[in-house]
Amino acid sequence: VGGSSGCSGQVELKHLGEWRPVDSFYWILEIASDSVRLMNGSSRCSGRLQVKTNPSDQSWSSVCEADLDLQDAQVVCRELGCGAPSVLQGALYGDVQTPTWSPEFQCGGHESALLDCRSSGSARSSCSPGKAAGLTCSGDEFRLVGGASRCAGSLELKYLGDQRPVADYFFMLKTAALMCEHLNCGCAVSLESTVVSVQSVWGIHPECVQSHSDLWSCVGSWSSSDTLKLTCSGMIC
Repeated sequence: VGGSSGCSGQVELKHLGEWRPVDSFYWILEIASDSVRLMNGSSRCSGRLQVKTNPSDQSWSSVCEADLDLQDAQVVCRELGCGAPSVLQGALYGDVQTPTWSPEFQCGGHESALLDCRSSGSARSSCSPGKAAGLTCSGDEFRLVGGASRCAGSLELKYLGDQRPVADYFFMLKTAALMCEHLNCGCAVSLESTVVSVQSVWGIHPECVQSHSDLWSCVGSWSSSDTLKLTCSGMIC
């Protein structure tokens, strides 16, 4: 309600016959496409490219490397909110034999979605082994800065093009363990809260982490004076 259209404004919920505004505290910002996704990568912006071509069919199919060029990859990364493509290589994130749906995409690079691009009209039924397209976009990444090694320091996240510290708010050991694993830094050794001036930070919702393995779906925008220093073991646990 109160916005410029039916698709913007203050969110309200009618529950047990009563309308109330919805608290923003635990809302999570997710960038997702309903037609393309990247699977088995180290972040939501990397993985094996899959396409869903029929909205009524919930199955996903991989794309052949030969049918995807740099301009096509630019469109995919943009559609996912992941910046620009940095690596395009077959079997980079595991390979599949079937199913594979893949007409040759003919994107100009300016399109907002891969399925908006022209295509060859013909489709392969399978790819040669090792030729399912893998894509890494420059987009989002965690990093540890200011420590004695790349596996220790203040935790920062580049998300939706915005680099910010990560809040210490309810940051738990389970989340720290996932973070060290994500960074290829072994096990979590210690967590330390650092008090700074209030600033915009990225927060990771603990309830979400408990029920999901995908860290990217648990990120939200907060303001906080408490940021996090994390030390990982730097070796295999």
